[in-house]
Amino acid sequence: MTKLAELTTIGVGGEPARIVPCHSRQELIDAAIGVWTRGDDWLVLGGGSNLVIADSVPELTVLQVLTRGVAVTSETGELVRVGVQAGENWDAFVAHCIEQGWAGVEALSGIPGTVGAAPMQNIGAYGQEVSSVITDVEFLDYETFELEHLTSAELDFGYRDSVFKRGKLGVVTQVEFELQKHGGMSAPVEFDQLASALGVGLGEQVALEQVRTSVLNLRSAKGMVLNPADRDTASCGSFFTNPYISERTARTLPDGCPRWDNPVDDGATVKVSAAWLIEQAGVKRGFALPGSSAAVSSKHTLAITNRGGATAREVAELAAFIQQRV
Repeated sequence: MTKLAELTTIGVGGEPARIVPCHSRQELIDAAIGVWTRGDDWLVLGGGSNLVIADSVPELTVLQVLTRGVAVTSETGELVRVGVQAGENWDAFVAHCIEQGWAGVEALSGIPGTVGAAPMQNIGAYGQEVSSVITDVEFLDYETFELEHLTSAELDFGYRDSVFKRGKLGVVTQVEFELQKHGGMSAPVEFDQLASALGVGLGEQVALEQVRTSVLNLRSAKGMVLNPADRDTASCGSFFTNPYISERTARTLPDGCPRWDNPVDDGATVKVSAAWLIEQAGVKRGFALPGSSAAVSSKHTLAITNRGGATAREVAELAAFIQQRV
């Protein structure tokens, strides 16, 4: 039996009771209902890029989502809606959008994983989030065994957050996106670092392929594009999120701490840089606990990496140590 360490980007995870490969939407639906009916412990596995799975999972049944398919569902003027099966590789989908001249996800290039996982934590990078382009998620609900179609409003998206992370259990089977046709041009660039790399001002548009190339270069420099030859990419990407703290608490931090107002509550809370906090707490790039094969990335403080042979316990111990220091 395959160990889940072989199916996750961080390379940890024990041998489950069984892995059920689901190559079609119907196979996925039938497999999920079967597992739920039996009352098995279960896990939905896409690209395995955002999971730290325990070293021992002998009773776990894994639903491996391998569905494929991208289809235009409607076109109106400069807008195009695209339905994508949950098992499609995310970055391959982004590359396809760019080839077609569809804007809206180009800054999300290089993010590992599958399309079905994208709405789970509202993936985002370099000024874009999928919440701005998702119109519908087809979802098999764990409680009812029924297929639902959830709108963007019903998904209750937030910063790396959605209704799925707050207790709504089930399986995403398909995601619909609404993208824009700008004659091969990107959506307005909304992130300082990306604008600087492109040599343009905020709000300007450039060729879609230029955005993709710049984003992949930026991510690669941080060890955030999968590369088997680079141990810094054996990770879950950014392990920690930027915390929101009260504006009053934020005032006690040094001026050098990067921070951003929260537009949702008119500045009552402030988002601050997790990377800055970690570094100021004395945890530097490449740090590892004595005798552990889990380490902070040598390129990016937010990532915990498997330097070779790390266990899930070692990853969890390092994460807890960093949190305690901060």
